[in-house]
Amino acid sequence: MPNSGEKMIHSLENDLDDVNVEIGDNYLVRRSDGAWHAAEVIQTRLNDQIGGRAEYYVHYKGFNRRLDEWVEIDRFDLKTRTEETTSKEVHSSLTDLSDGTDRKITRNQKRKHDEINHVQKTYAEMDPTTAALEKEHEAITKVKYIDKVQIGKYEIDTWYFSPYPEEYGKQSKLWVCEYCLKYMRLEKSFRYHQGQCTWRHPPGKEIYRRGTISVFEVDGRDHKIYCQNICLLAKLFLDHKTLYFDVEPFLFYILTEVDRHGCHMVGYFSKEKESPDGNNLACILTLPPFQRKGHGKFLIAFSYELSKMEGLVGSPEKPLSDLGKLSYRSYWSWVLLEILRDFRGTLSIKDLSEMTSITQTDIIQTLQSLNMVKYWKGQHVICVTPKLVEEHLKSAQYKRPITIDTSCLRWEPPKKGMKAAKKVT
Repeated sequence: MPNSGEKMIHSLENDLDDVNVEIGDNYLVRRSDGAWHAAEVIQTRLNDQIGGRAEYYVHYKGFNRRLDEWVEIDRFDLKTRTEETTSKEVHSSLTDLSDGTDRKITRNQKRKHDEINHVQKTYAEMDPTTAALEKEHEAITKVKYIDKVQIGKYEIDTWYFSPYPEEYGKQSKLWVCEYCLKYMRLEKSFRYHQGQCTWRHPPGKEIYRRGTISVFEVDGRDHKIYCQNICLLAKLFLDHKTLYFDVEPFLFYILTEVDRHGCHMVGYFSKEKESPDGNNLACILTLPPFQRKGHGKFLIAFSYELSKMEGLVGSPEKPLSDLGKLSYRSYWSWVLLEILRDFRGTLSIKDLSEMTSITQTDIIQTLQSLNMVKYWKGQHVICVTPKLVEEHLKSAQYKRPITIDTSCLRWEPPKKGMKAAKKVT
């Protein structure tokens, strides 16, 4: 005679058999943090890596697509199908300019909230051109088939679609060599490759070494396959990235941590060899296991050290990801606050640009976010007090980044220079 536990399992199986979950359906789905949230079913598949069971790709309403994921049927609340109006209510609750009390929050506070909590802008909040491009981009990259990627000892949950070749791009998990970045579909291929691969560091030239931190410069023309592989890997964690295969006009700077086994990739940034817009960085990524440890700001600082050595001012290529915006704003703020704290006398925006290689536009926007600049008689004037500077520096978001020891940097600017970039005057 079946016990109560067996009856419950049998009842659940019957419930699942009675429900046919289809693309376009809306349900409450349990997220990985245990919270239930309205979600739309975007795609379905049978996953061979979990015994051929059905999985459903869901988008959580009002959240960044980074949080979209494949889930099994046991994560659905099948008794309560939600209606389309639920998504509007969810978006309304996320965009309402209040903080949960009677007090309204400012639009600046809302922007910061949206960036930190990965709240996606609606098409109505975008200009028509951006909205059209965003719709096209979303249609192409709507479904993220690769759930996880194994890099060295780390199994990492992916965030976005990446255009790996068909036979790899539809796998739920990829294995990637942490040294040469070759990607594989099967674990046994990965294990065999680990025993055969002779690489222990990125190709190219090591241009920085201090303690266990090392940076390699890799030319996309000389090491095309490696650079294409790094772009495909990066796209798993970056939404708006378009560089995959045309890598020859770019240089890649690979940040690694060194131990007795070799140089383990932490992150990277790329830059155009000649940028008509004066960009000193095209793309930047810190792999998720190494995030929130200062590596992103180290890469940003490194890009500006190269700009200083070239005698140029620079800015990152736009648009930045939400995490990129936060990292850059935090870095710019820290650099400017450090200067303003120690400097005695009068400083102009132009002076700060010459000292830091940060563009005047980026400096003005950063100082505006800190309430440290006024527009007076047709120009921006820095208005600060020592107390205000100290208050900002004590804030947790202005934590001191890992600094670059320029005595450990072995690099010279390219001979022909960046013709179209803006010179510091």
